[in-house]
Amino acid sequence: MLTRLARMVTRDGGNTAVEFALVFPVFILMVIGIFETGRALWTQSLLNYAVQAAARCGAVDTTTCSSSTSTVSYAVQNSSPLTIPNGDFNASTQACGNQVSVSYPFTTVVPQLLPFDVTLSAQACYPKAS
Repeated sequence: MLTRLARMVTRDGGNTAVEFALVFPVFILMVIGIFETGRALWTQSLLNYAVQAAARCGAVDTTTCSSSTSTVSYAVQNSSPLTIPNGDFNASTQACGNQVSVSYPFTTVVPQLLPFDVTLSAQACYPKAS
């Protein structure tokens, strides 16, 4: 009887399944979190590039970016993989030169797992060419 009880206590047939069930959700959340963080950084970098290029275009290339509307259109073109409407960009002339800014609501791919609302923004000002 004692040996039978000892064998039952030392069996570990289902331990792997239980450990997998405990670790797998955490692992998946970590992988998705890393993916979404990388995507957010890429999006921020793209927004920075779009406003910098548009601010420079407004200051240097007066044929392509002759007005604030054309500067905004240029910024939208430079943010090409993203679909950002023209209304999210703002182009104006400030004391620092031509300023372009944007605010973009970043949503995650799986909002049920990572329910975070983040608004990414970028701003650039380029001095007028003399």
